[in-house]
Amino acid sequence: MSDSEGLPLMGDDPANIKLLKAALDSSISGIIITDNNQFDNPIIYCNRAFELLSGYEREEVIGRNCRFLQGSERDQKERELIRKAVLTGKPVTVEIRNYKKSGELFWNELYISPIIGSSGEVTHFIGVQNDITRRKNAEENLVYERNLVEQKIQSRTRELKENQEYLDSIIQTIRQGLIVLDPQYRVISANDFFFKTFKVEKRDTLGKSLYELGNGQWNIDQLKTLLEQILPTNNPVLDFEVDHEFPHIGRKLMLLNAHRIELEGIFKDRILLAIEDITEIRAAELRKDDFLSVSSHELKTPLTAIKGYIQTILRLLPSSIDPKIMAMVKKSAHQVERLQKIITSLLEMSRIQSGKLILEYEKVDLDTLIRNVIDDVSISRPTHLIEIEGTIKKPVYGDESQISQVLENLISNAIKYSPGASKININLSEVSNYAKVSITDYGFGISLDDQKMIFDRFFRVSTIQKHFPGMGIGLYISAQIIKQHGGTLWVDSEPKHGATFSFTLPLTTERKDAE
Repeated sequence: MSDSEGLPLMGDDPANIKLLKAALDSSISGIIITDNNQFDNPIIYCNRAFELLSGYEREEVIGRNCRFLQGSERDQKERELIRKAVLTGKPVTVEIRNYKKSGELFWNELYISPIIGSSGEVTHFIGVQNDITRRKNAEENLVYERNLVEQKIQSRTRELKENQEYLDSIIQTIRQGLIVLDPQYRVISANDFFFKTFKVEKRDTLGKSLYELGNGQWNIDQLKTLLEQILPTNNPVLDFEVDHEFPHIGRKLMLLNAHRIELEGIFKDRILLAIEDITEIRAAELRKDDFLSVSSHELKTPLTAIKGYIQTILRLLPSSIDPKIMAMVKKSAHQVERLQKIITSLLEMSRIQSGKLILEYEKVDLDTLIRNVIDDVSISRPTHLIEIEGTIKKPVYGDESQISQVLENLISNAIKYSPGASKININLSEVSNYAKVSITDYGFGISLDDQKMIFDRFFRVSTIQKHFPGMGIGLYISAQIIKQHGGTLWVDSEPKHGATFSFTLPLTTERKDAE
């Protein structure tokens, strides 16, 4: 059995469950539990230390196989040791390269131990994880690396001194405002683009506190937070957005990148601050979104009328009409239907972008809904056999029409992008306190680089966009709908080996932050 936090096989005593969970969460080692009885041996529990170790939140890992932590390094020999241990139900200890959510590499000392059920079968696996990156670095000749780094620093410092004038000329050509601050946030230098963009003079800038520039125009709370709170603990800071109304130049939306210089010599204890004015870029994006929204609304009304006219024509055409004419009218009806779906998707995307997507929450029998969607898709796309494994008995709380849209999009994509295959597999399961749906095709597959952007607006996989029509917004809309329901949508794939799109939804009878 499992409690609301996803702890399996704990008995029925709430006090014992609470005590065991507290013990696991107090551990300095990352701990995960996987369910060997479920499809793809998914994670059903992780403690707080695992979240800190990997950078992933609990809801981002529940339902996923542990292999995602290896990123693109799928050829590590330790993976085969893990696979054999899982197949044979034996414990194993490995040291394997993993990647945090940020993309940072860390060495993971992983101990995997099976949990044996009452019938002698392996029901779960417990994984205990420790970050041993420092130890590995030490084993790889730390002394040599330290000396090498020191030599590089000394060499780099000399180069900076010898080429300061050359570097200054490069800085002046950068199409961003760039300023250098001392530890007290006084301006040591700034490039011409900064002076031009923010309408300040060099004589009123150099040697002055950044917060005092322009009679206090730069005394911005967000800027202080960046420099005084975030930068000291996280170097560098990238793409920090600041929105400020300047008295003389108006509202500016700025993207800030900050970096502390920790070299020796005259460049020690300096702060580089790059300021990109993205006011016009963001305004152009908003204008584009507004245009798409207005255009979609304007197109929808005449298109509805055209659809009605075509339906009327189909009813009124005599049976003796030339078959070619009948075929042309039916093709016109099909194209109008396709255009209507595109416009509906654009409107949906516009509502998501503007935060106006409204979900009508109710109890949803996900098991029944999926089977109904499969029946509908099979009628319009009969080329593939859709097989279902597993079941989801508990209801989810969400918008049935929106969830149905996600399912239809994922299943239709699975069929569309596997023209050489004849079946699609759908796996349904309850993982911890989540419902999990996995849709597997046997088509082209998706590279790791494309997987990073596949849920972005208007992105389409480069290898197939020339052969299949589409706008690249279906997966974006699907991901946003699942996110608003409190779940996660992700993909596991390798080129030429198909793809599995999976999503989770909370198994709850109460609306959670729905508003």
